[in-house]
Amino acid sequence: MKLTYFQGRPPNFGDELNATMWHHLLPQSFFDEDPTTLFVGIGSVIQHNYPRFARKLVVGSGYGGYTALPDISDGTWDFRFVRGPRTASALGLDPHQAITDAAVLLRATPLPPPAKAIGTAFIPHYESIERGDWRAACDLAGIHFIDPTESPDRVIAQLRGADLVIAEAMHGAIVADAMRTPWIGVKTMHHVHRFKWYDWTDSLAISYRPRPLLPSNGREAWAVATGRSGSGPGVRAVFENPAGRPVNWACRHLAARSLQSLARADPHLSADSAIERATDRAMSSVEAMVRDYGDKAWSA
Repeated sequence: MKLTYFQGRPPNFGDELNATMWHHLLPQSFFDEDPTTLFVGIGSVIQHNYPRFARKLVVGSGYGGYTALPDISDGTWDFRFVRGPRTASALGLDPHQAITDAAVLLRATPLPPPAKAIGTAFIPHYESIERGDWRAACDLAGIHFIDPTESPDRVIAQLRGADLVIAEAMHGAIVADAMRTPWIGVKTMHHVHRFKWYDWTDSLAISYRPRPLLPSNGREAWAVATGRSGSGPGVRAVFENPAGRPVNWACRHLAARSLQSLARADPHLSADSAIERATDRAMSSVEAMVRDYGDKAWSA
């Protein structure tokens, strides 16, 4: 069975949780590089472009709308649970299979100790690292910057140690919620990333109210205005030359004020009973999955 997840460049801690969390929860011999069975875990990775011959074992993943819906009627899909009710509805699954994002199972693994002196923190979407100027905006705002491209343990420690997390990165909010750290979700700079937020928050009965956040430089402002990525060389050339510097300066300062305003807003946090129930249900599903695949899992 092959562990399968999105591997971006730079890496994104939410996806990279797959490389560490499952090894705490599953038998040591569970994974190999056999592509005939794909273990599909944390992330918006329910998609149509997996090899048709491979069996797809889905454990807590979501559909993100990044590709067409897969044809799950071909007999190669084994859904143990999915991220939320919107994924279940899109795929025509039993609503009972919508538990929550698999990252909730971090609660059942060893965790790094909380980082100290974090206070209020902001974690952007990993794509905003290249496009935006959020470290500088956080410095201006007096808010701790969490880099989502750092190692999972380092990010988790900061999320655990924060008093409040402002999150553009959805797994920043998911992990904060699992660790019982209050969080405020902001509208992602690109609209394609928004469906998955409601999928997850619906799974925990969170009345999600995403907050607007002003862009941190000219490139992000252009991306928000046009609905495009803002990553092309032409856009970079416009805003990174001397003529674009005043726009970037103004955006950084406005973004810093926007972060300071968000830090005073009412945060979200799922009910203790909801997160405990979801953790128990997800763990029971994983245990049943290990029993069902046990002969293969323990044979190495």
